[in-house]
Amino acid sequence: MPTPHPLSPPSPWVERFAPLVRAGGSVLDLACGGGRHLRLFRRHGHPVVGLDRDLGGVADLEGVAGVMLVEADLESGDSGQSPTPLPVDGRFAGIVVTNYLHRPLFPAILAALEPGGLLIYETFADGNARFGRPSSPDFLLRPGELLETVRGRLQVVAFEQGELSVPKPAVVQRICAVAGTDPLPI
Repeated sequence: MPTPHPLSPPSPWVERFAPLVRAGGSVLDLACGGGRHLRLFRRHGHPVVGLDRDLGGVADLEGVAGVMLVEADLESGDSGQSPTPLPVDGRFAGIVVTNYLHRPLFPAILAALEPGGLLIYETFADGNARFGRPSSPDFLLRPGELLETVRGRLQVVAFEQGELSVPKPAVVQRICAVAGTDPLPI
């Protein structure tokens, strides 16, 4: 396995809930960037799929067993009116999304979870503009938006929204939720 990528460490939120993903289940890292979460789940024995419009940050993982990399622009040609399909087949034991928001993907993300699959999502929220980018409402979650997105579809394990000071000041919203109605062991 390649040496760890010299980018930022995994999100503490993702690390906290990673053990709840079914052992050996495949994990999708959506908008994977440098692959910090892709690498985390791979180290824990999960087959992983990294999806991004630019795979330069994970080029060192090309050809590594258990790693599939998919280059795709998830936002091109989308009018925002219809659900956007994910350019990967199958369902996942875990889907991780951090620091990325494209609302038309929500239905496809939820549909791509296998029964018992875990969604770990963390991104910027309303109020973040005072700390810099992103500042456009298009890229900031509205209060409680992740809760509304999963309502009636996933069981919420944990949800937080508010201001962070580490690793840098930001306003975020994050959720961990499971597909299905059986409670997870916490």
